[in-house]
Amino acid sequence: MLIGKNNLDKLKSKNGVHFLKDINMIGLISDTHIPEAGKSLWPEVIRIFKEVDLILHAGDMHDLSVLKELEEIAPVLACRGNGDDGSSGRPIMPSHPSVETNQLLHVNAFSIGLTHSFIFDSRLGISIDNQMQEKFNQNVDIVVAGDTHVPLVQPISDSSYIINSGSALLPYNFNPQLGTVGFIEFNGSKSFDMWIEVLHE
Repeated sequence: MLIGKNNLDKLKSKNGVHFLKDINMIGLISDTHIPEAGKSLWPEVIRIFKEVDLILHAGDMHDLSVLKELEEIAPVLACRGNGDDGSSGRPIMPSHPSVETNQLLHVNAFSIGLTHSFIFDSRLGISIDNQMQEKFNQNVDIVVAGDTHVPLVQPISDSSYIINSGSALLPYNFNPQLGTVGFIEFNGSKSFDMWIEVLHE
């Protein structure tokens, strides 16, 4: 499926599985906590994502207005975080066609699993493979996660990587301030690069 910017209808999938082609760059954002962290996204988020083809939000939006802001830039897919489902007495965020508990994307020749929380510390005794099967029904090349508010890019197996973009508004769970976002850039179907960027004025 060929998608272009602001072509959200072609991204909708009831089962959270998406087959996408001709994607060069994906913007990653998580844990925006609107309106707790602020009334809206920082203008710096809008600016830094201006060249992306797709945006993935890894949960804890709390308010669907976040998606509306991001949809002005590019198509958006998101997963629900614990804060979107009523944790700490928060209201439950309404359903949205672009939001699922987890999302599986096939982009070019690679698979991406989008989820809010993913545990990869072997000392905790939780299997990476089991989590991938439970969340995505398969092992994936890239896990995009959130929850911790701490940015991270690292391998989690011989063939899989995880990227956590941290939080754009509440980095490291500090007070509201300019935080971090992430990017995945594809070199056709041969390889990909992933990195974190710190928002700045």
